[in-house]
Amino acid sequence: MDFNTKLLHGKTVKDYPYNATIPAISQVTAFQYESAEEQEKVFHHKAAGYAYSRVGNPTVAAFEQRINELEGGNAAIACSSGMSAITLALLNMLCAGDEIIAGSGLYGGSIDLFEDLTKFGITTRYVRHMTVEEIEPLINEHTRVIYGEVIGNPGLDVMDIKAVSELAHSYGLPLITDATTATPYLVNPLKLGANVVVHSSSKYINGGGNSISGVIIDGAAFKWDFDKFKALDGYRKFGPLAYTVRLRTDIWENLGSCLSPFNAFMNTVGLDTLGLRMERICSNADKLAHALEKMPGISDVNYLTLDGNPYKELVDKQFGGKGGGILTFRAGSKERAFKLLDSLKYVTRASNIGDVRTLAIHPASTLYIRSTTEQREAAGVYDDTIRISVGIEDADDLIGDFSDAISKSDCWL
Repeated sequence: MDFNTKLLHGKTVKDYPYNATIPAISQVTAFQYESAEEQEKVFHHKAAGYAYSRVGNPTVAAFEQRINELEGGNAAIACSSGMSAITLALLNMLCAGDEIIAGSGLYGGSIDLFEDLTKFGITTRYVRHMTVEEIEPLINEHTRVIYGEVIGNPGLDVMDIKAVSELAHSYGLPLITDATTATPYLVNPLKLGANVVVHSSSKYINGGGNSISGVIIDGAAFKWDFDKFKALDGYRKFGPLAYTVRLRTDIWENLGSCLSPFNAFMNTVGLDTLGLRMERICSNADKLAHALEKMPGISDVNYLTLDGNPYKELVDKQFGGKGGGILTFRAGSKERAFKLLDSLKYVTRASNIGDVRTLAIHPASTLYIRSTTEQREAAGVYDDTIRISVGIEDADDLIGDFSDAISKSDCWL
């Protein structure tokens, strides 16, 4: 099946109770059993069933199964937010003294998280670009994972997943990718060699801007060295499934990062149109980026399909020539950037991405307020940078809106 057919008719789209076409919302805390013996088996994972919604819920499970099928994984675990998904994906396999290698162009919240991890004895070493040439010199005896965004937000650096995964595996290291901005529509990182994929499913997967959530997908193809990865040592008997088993039955459960059934339901509804939305979003973003290049007073328009973009060849190979939904540009000054944002009529000033609506933000004064100047610039964020998350409106209206806003911002200065 192709992508859109698979969304609606994949193996995990089952016949739900009462012949419903989507799963019901199991908005409950606990599940009752006819006998104590039956309940004991469920608690000990010796029988199928649900015990408590923090540990498992049928609505959440239905969403997990849909995502896992789309990504081609072994198992998916849904979390209360994208940040919780990143946190648990890492803590599931790391101990004090371990090191992460990551791209410096990460989303600001991820950089803040890695700073917090230093208090637990986990250090992050940053590379400017997620390339074999920059990553390899930083690998040492303490390195335990390579982590990067498939498409950087908002810097739009693109990771060559196949090349980086091959490097990681040659050193006995797993590759964890954040594929939020790429979505399964553009790429399945597990098929290119990544070992774990995380999404902030609050974004494109949900699509409506109505639910906070995250999800972790494990490919279960990595051969864990349990003497090296001490956090997984107690799960040796599960072999390549050790990561999933510890995540599901230990750290995810104990830290209480469960997704609410209602949010899982909203994500499942959003999934049905992911392909159609991404097709329109990519088309709109391409048209808007090309138009912005020609507008006065705008510089450094950054979008992956523009001529001269350093990642264009990789984008053609890895994403089928589609550039995703994010673009940035520089307005000349912070004051002009603010005036431009305030003059937009159809574009919503909001911090989310992946909405059906086009969203705009000044990242330096919002998303990166806790980052240093060096960290901001490594992420492609300057005092005059504007980030656009393109939606599904008519492209001509978006282009006209930016053209008018640019004219008005110049009049105000």
